[in-house]
Amino acid sequence: MSQSHWAGKRVTVTGGAGFLGQHIVKRLTDAGATVFVPRQKDYNLTALDSCLRCLLEHPCDILFHAAAYYGGIGINVSEPAYLYYRNLMMGANLMEAARLVKLSKIINIGTACSYPGFLDGDLKEDDLWAGPCHPSVINYGLTKKMLAVQATAYKRQFGLDSIHLILTNLYGPGDSYNPERSHVVAALVRKWVEADLDNKPEIEVWGTGKPVREFIYVEDCADAIVLAAETYEDSATPLNIGTGIGTTIRELVETLNDVTGYKGHLNWNADKPDGTMRKVLDVTRMKAALGGWSPPTSLRKGLEQTVSWYRTNKVEADTKW
Repeated sequence: MSQSHWAGKRVTVTGGAGFLGQHIVKRLTDAGATVFVPRQKDYNLTALDSCLRCLLEHPCDILFHAAAYYGGIGINVSEPAYLYYRNLMMGANLMEAARLVKLSKIINIGTACSYPGFLDGDLKEDDLWAGPCHPSVINYGLTKKMLAVQATAYKRQFGLDSIHLILTNLYGPGDSYNPERSHVVAALVRKWVEADLDNKPEIEVWGTGKPVREFIYVEDCADAIVLAAETYEDSATPLNIGTGIGTTIRELVETLNDVTGYKGHLNWNADKPDGTMRKVLDVTRMKAALGGWSPPTSLRKGLEQTVSWYRTNKVEADTKW
């Protein structure tokens, strides 16, 4: 990150009190920016007039849109309409408000859920429109995908600069460990820590452990996002943000087992589905755009820091929404 780039700049970060957003805010503040975080009680970002009021009352040079309404499988099943409406309206209205106040640049935070559900392998940005999102995440993934469409349209008609960043699976300190909201690593960390604390003799793990997934430590991801905001200028081409490193679920579980010190038996339930065998982001374009940058935190080191944080903050983390 460049101190000179951010010094004196006014920045708004939606979702700035959330899991990822808080780390983005810290980096921007440390680099000398003046950062405003709109709170839900003051600004309803699903309404255009409220978005416009936010940007008029707190003028900024750059907007990071990191706010999202998301959750685990439970929310995707029980609240598909909320997922669709809230995320779609937040993105659409913030970009419209930004062009009305003539904002200089927007950093839109997307998700790997936007990629076609049938794809198996290393996902390139050019694959984004190769097919529909997976049915289990379409109500969330498609709304983020539409931000990329709006960005291209607004650049062409209004000259509004923006970039669209597609994130892989996040984990780390500050996440929600509430089962309705938690990311995959957070859910596993809670399960393992509780099994260790309660001396449970066995943990059931779904599937064979063979599927390959990708995980990025949240602080590394925040670094990449701020760096992309400084250097990436292509409104028409999304940019993957990830490690590019595939990890089998078995490797993830065994590393977590070692980090937590759990001594019980692991029962792999192969009757449960594995899902797609490989989902990893291709980060070739990211490395070129960010000057060769790669996430420095290994999975083991990130899990050690995450487990340590969770043990210390368990009560708060388990109830965080």
